[in-house]
Amino acid sequence: MANYFETGDFPPFFPPANETVNGRSVRDGYARGWGIEYGGLRECVLADPVYIHALAVAGKRGVQTENRRFNLFLLLKYFLPQLQARAGAGSVVEFGSYKGGSALFLAAAVERLGLDVKVYGLDTFNGMPRTDKCIDAHEAGDFGDADLNELRAYADQCGLSHRLEFIPGLFEETAPQLLPGIQPIFLSHIDCDIRSSAAFAWDAAKPYLTPGGYVVFDDATTSSCLGATEVVEDLVIRRDGLNCEQIWPHFVFRVWPQT
Repeated sequence: MANYFETGDFPPFFPPANETVNGRSVRDGYARGWGIEYGGLRECVLADPVYIHALAVAGKRGVQTENRRFNLFLLLKYFLPQLQARAGAGSVVEFGSYKGGSALFLAAAVERLGLDVKVYGLDTFNGMPRTDKCIDAHEAGDFGDADLNELRAYADQCGLSHRLEFIPGLFEETAPQLLPGIQPIFLSHIDCDIRSSAAFAWDAAKPYLTPGGYVVFDDATTSSCLGATEVVEDLVIRRDGLNCEQIWPHFVFRVWPQT
């Protein structure tokens, strides 16, 4: 199977390289999304030893769909190094970590890839906060069965304590203290099912993103997460005027300094 990121053998309909229009690289978005869905990239990712290792570390803790995990891996392997080359050390910030599967996967991958990146996993670790029943399908307390002490011990057992930090508490209480003191954000993974959490995560991360940094909304295309969808519609697209780089397997946006 062709791996477009390794061979450079892109289909002829892909736009030219190094073009950013309306804040997004159409070529990059197609290469990842089309490549996973139609172009044989899923087989390449499944055979990648870094992906295999990171998936083994995450184990059964993750609830993320496979295609979305593929896409995060492609961002880590082929796009975060470009940001690191320009900015130096950086951060990955995950809003909504639950049992830590995704955060562990991200941390194990950046460790094996040799990236100078630290992963931060933010969550209450005792369930969702109050939800808005006008838009959210979930209830307060959903996903409340995480064990933070066990999760931290497992990360230490995997040799990832220096690469991964779990931050317990409401985003509104923890993010304002954390984000000003860490390296610029290369990737903000907003894995929030409800409107209030996704909205806060979007606004909190934006000022700390490196130029051209990525924001991924894991749940905004999920049938039970219209609150997250509304954040993308109302805040990211209508209010802030961004165009997405991908809509499948999840929304991916890039954020550049305002001019």
